[in-house]
Amino acid sequence: MSSKPGAAFVANPLSRNDTALAIHAIGISKCYQIYNHPRDRLKQFLWRGKRTFFREMWALHTLDLTVTHGEVVGIVGQNGSGKSTLLQLICGTLTPTSGAIQINGRIAALLELGAGFNPEFTGRENIYMSATILGLSSSEIENRLEHIIEFSGIRDFIDQPVKTYSSGMFVRLAFSVAINVDPEILVIDEALSVGDGAFSRKSFDRIMQLRDAGKTILFCSHSMFQIESLCSRAIWLDRGKMIADDDAAKVIADYQIFLDKSALPQNGETAPALSVAIQTPPPVESPHFAAGHARLETVNILVNGQDYKDTPIIYGHSSLSIRIAFVSDPTLPCPNVAVTIHSMDARTITSAATWEDHVMPIRQSDGRSCIQLTFDQLPLLKGEYLVSAHLLCERGIHVYESAIGIATLTVQQQGRLQGYFAMPHRWQNDTGHAPNEPGQSS
Repeated sequence: MSSKPGAAFVANPLSRNDTALAIHAIGISKCYQIYNHPRDRLKQFLWRGKRTFFREMWALHTLDLTVTHGEVVGIVGQNGSGKSTLLQLICGTLTPTSGAIQINGRIAALLELGAGFNPEFTGRENIYMSATILGLSSSEIENRLEHIIEFSGIRDFIDQPVKTYSSGMFVRLAFSVAINVDPEILVIDEALSVGDGAFSRKSFDRIMQLRDAGKTILFCSHSMFQIESLCSRAIWLDRGKMIADDDAAKVIADYQIFLDKSALPQNGETAPALSVAIQTPPPVESPHFAAGHARLETVNILVNGQDYKDTPIIYGHSSLSIRIAFVSDPTLPCPNVAVTIHSMDARTITSAATWEDHVMPIRQSDGRSCIQLTFDQLPLLKGEYLVSAHLLCERGIHVYESAIGIATLTVQQQGRLQGYFAMPHRWQNDTGHAPNEPGQSS
């Protein structure tokens, strides 16, 4: 496939204006021209296509996509698969090399937040400029201005140049503008929330409000857990081509199988060791909770009721307990807790979550909670495993905090069983279907 220099993109060449579709893309492709040297661009211009001084890099190949109003669609794929390119084409920040896209409704994009801000302008001036670009009239901006400022939480600095803002303040203001333009279509790249602390929770709640109000959402993420939790449909892209477009759970399962196969060592190679970033909860300095937020306090790993470092872990005999203490704002719904156990090559072996087991942590009046998960007669076979703990919102989607690789478990066993864990099973002699004796025929 080759691009044709000078080919024009017609904004809406689709044969019919189907307003039932929020997004309608037909045969869209995107090709980038890669030049080895800046001077090659001038040569390409002077030769007027008689010679080629670039190589083509196709980010998307002839992709068709329809999204109806109210759908929540996830997009998965490895880095370089074309996810961000697709989102930018939908948002209009890129034009396709070929094909056409029709958008029915106002778009709010959480891509590169604040990319259009002028650092010399004040926060207020940037609100006016960005909201105008997003399609709001002067009266609509005036009606929303106070809410945008209030939502951002930086009222005291709104009339200062944004070049004086911290990165957190900058992102807060950009998010507040993008999310408060009353979009019909919301495009999210990676983050279901922005900022930290209370604003992270507030931004997540605002996105959930739009979903619950029936807005169309495109959510691109490497978090398959969040894709499956939030979306009813998922699209899998690989090297610019659509591999699957189906129910989110099915696409995520197929994509996980693909990732697992890709991680397997080839031709007798040894699998690379996992480099684990240990994210231990910070020490507690005061008993007070952070307003609008929740955080882990301690995570203790116990084997047979004792510290796991001092006790051997035996397959089928030892009990493994993970005791998680956390603190949260009592004005928020009580958080959920999850635990994941991983192999050393980063595969999730198993997980447990309070919302899946219909267990609600009990919270004290000061916001503190402590809950313990126990695996009796641990079914893990010999080897090393990592334990992680997670604190999530009441929906089990927004992650307040995670303690990744908080402990490494070394499991011992008798016998030669192989694998990660032993499944419940039974053997039974079936004398009615004994194999034939040698020389006998059935």
